[in-house]
Amino acid sequence: MADPMTPAEWRAALRPEGVRFVEYRGWTTRGRDAATGKTFGPVHAVLNHHTAGRDSLAAVAVNGLPDLPPPLAHAYLPKSGVLTLVADGRANHAGLAAKNVFDALVAERDLPRQSAASGTVDGNDALYGIEVENLGDNVDTYTAEQYDTWVRFNAAICRHHGWSATSVAGHLETSVEGNVDPRGPVAAYGNRGRFTFTMDRFRADVAERLAHPASWDPTHEEDDDMPEYANLGLAKPFTLKPGAWDSIEFTQEWNDTAGDHGTNGSVFVRGAARFTGSVSLTFSGLPVGDIVQVRMSEYDGDEHKADHPLHEVAGTQGGTFHVVPLTKRLPAGRGMRVRLLNQSDAPITVDSAVLTALVWKE
Repeated sequence: MADPMTPAEWRAALRPEGVRFVEYRGWTTRGRDAATGKTFGPVHAVLNHHTAGRDSLAAVAVNGLPDLPPPLAHAYLPKSGVLTLVADGRANHAGLAAKNVFDALVAERDLPRQSAASGTVDGNDALYGIEVENLGDNVDTYTAEQYDTWVRFNAAICRHHGWSATSVAGHLETSVEGNVDPRGPVAAYGNRGRFTFTMDRFRADVAERLAHPASWDPTHEEDDDMPEYANLGLAKPFTLKPGAWDSIEFTQEWNDTAGDHGTNGSVFVRGAARFTGSVSLTFSGLPVGDIVQVRMSEYDGDEHKADHPLHEVAGTQGGTFHVVPLTKRLPAGRGMRVRLLNQSDAPITVDSAVLTALVWKE
């Protein structure tokens, strides 16, 4: 939860991130707050859209649609990649959002499939919105310049508020009204050639950017192209009692080229460093529908310093398996652990925990 950015904060967030932008006349006072009697904020996430049309700046900023008054977003992004800020207040872009997805955005958890049965909330109250020019026909292509700015814009907002990439969503993920945006092919990004847009890929690109300084260039070939490698696991299963957070002690070490993992230790990387990878978890004895929460946590020695967003693993019939992504930038003096919270009523068994990570030391 955060207060919406002021015009000065928008500028201060976008410029260091390398977002090329202009300002539409009157944007600093434009919004639907007075017309609806509802104040924009607190804010929880960024919601991404495609325009389903061409040359939509005026519609997004001041004209709206026949059945939807403007503004229709906070920013508009054309093919050129030069973003236009169009509103600072409440905007008509999100419509009704599934409550189960909205709650996950608030908690910075992986997004579930939207369920109208969970109820709905007015997403316009609490979500930033960006309209990206594209016909939405799965043929029209996002330009490389457009996609690069798009990633930078989302990262700038997340960096300003201290959010992770789990605070980035697409309209197709929140809508209970059948919206399909954003979608379509992308010409290129960084050193990657043509690919198909997905929100998972987009969030990964935002997460990668957040793992670097705001000035990072995704096309830059860094000197540390060869990262360190960690591959850790369990020598034998262990029991996870209910009701208390417990760090995974990695008792099996296949690779640790950085030397960050101590014998039978919980820390898998030490700062200053950037890393990306995953931990594959297998549980037995977890009742169907019961939850194990997973999160990364920073420590200074044995002192707990910070937690990162939650992932939730639901018990399934015949054993429970889940892969949790691990991507972050870790400051100097900190060690990162993976912690588990068994929310069922009885102990369960962690049968395996296989961690793989690429680590770039800073």
